[in-house]
Amino acid sequence: MTEQVLYHKGLAAGRWFELSLMEQLGNIGGEVSRTRRAQYVDLQRFQNATDRALELFDLTLSDSRWRGRLKEIGRAREIFCDAITGGREYNSSLSDLERYFNQFALVARKT
Repeated sequence: MTEQVLYHKGLAAGRWFELSLMEQLGNIGGEVSRTRRAQYVDLQRFQNATDRALELFDLTLSDSRWRGRLKEIGRAREIFCDAITGGREYNSSLSDLERYFNQFALVARKT
């Protein structure tokens, strides 16, 4: 069994759970953007950004404040996974996900 690497150690240690849902989703969007920019350009950067995005999705899914939103957050994670593997199941793309998550980042900045 391999040891899981934590990319966001400070966030995983508790700071993530102080952020609002908009801030959390906006931060996921930042990793989605980095994933999109690295796709087809730099495999290692793409993999690292993918891993960081999944880590943030998982932190958000573990946040007990969002119990009523778990289905939506889980579906976004599922669509992200589809997009990084070619979008065959949902015809999803990282560009579409980036636009979706950018809305949360904009709201988080205004509050």
